[in-house]
Amino acid sequence: MSKGVKKMDDLKKISEKAKNIKEFSLNYFVRLKNIFENINENELVKFEKNLLEARSKNKTIFVFGNGGSASTATTMANDLGFDITKKTKTKKTFKFFCINDNTSVLTAIANDVGYDNVFINQLKMHYKKGDIAIILSASGNSKNLINAAKWIKNKKGKVLSIVGFDGGLLKKNSDICLFFKCEKNEYGPIEDIHLIINHIFAHWFQNKLKKK
Repeated sequence: MSKGVKKMDDLKKISEKAKNIKEFSLNYFVRLKNIFENINENELVKFEKNLLEARSKNKTIFVFGNGGSASTATTMANDLGFDITKKTKTKKTFKFFCINDNTSVLTAIANDVGYDNVFINQLKMHYKKGDIAIILSASGNSKNLINAAKWIKNKKGKVLSIVGFDGGLLKKNSDICLFFKCEKNEYGPIEDIHLIINHIFAHWFQNKLKKK
């Protein structure tokens, strides 16, 4: 740990104390580690179980988020969809569907009925009984995400989420939640963690599902 930084200093304090970019970067990694080491291992196991169950039953896994979380949702659909299929040669694939990716549909819904409905309206078109959703968020309070989560739960579907800050309303409306508590506005570490979780599952399944 770099000199002068307490274990749980947030990014604002780390930035204020750092004398140069090298010191800041080292302390950023410390902060990221401190947040990540609070992972709930039971929720991680449940997360995996639900992904495998969706795969075995040929159910769709919808993944989505806003901003940086949207780009991670796209990456997750690739890494756990096509990339797993390519590297394992398995015939039993994960059916990932990132509903951030169709800009025509996304902007049409936003323009016609409001941005709060961009995800729920797509789910109404594509969701089938037994499908699940992975929702990525830093704050857990975006209305379009909450609307989608509540709609899925009303359909008896399962909501899996990865959130930061204090968890927000999304944590309360999730069946399984990987919650990483941190200070509000620490978007960087939470968005990093979204990708880390993605890569954990991607590399795990690349080996677990090989030739199966």
